[in-house]
Amino acid sequence: MMDTISLLLVIIGAINWLLVGVFQFDLVSWLFGGQGAIVSRIIYTLVGVAGLWCISLLFRDKKN
Repeated sequence: MMDTISLLLVIIGAINWLLVGVFQFDLVSWLFGGQGAIVSRIIYTLVGVAGLWCISLLFRDKKN
């Protein structure tokens, strides 16, 4: 369950960075009131923690 949630948050973060890189548009910031808004900061933090969690996916034994 945690893997799925983390993967979804990382995908959201990747899409946001794609928008920033291509269009200079930060969707999270726009939706939640700026980069300094508490909700935006919580989302950025959750995406970052999810990214750290997903690092563990690289080192797990693969089940066949």
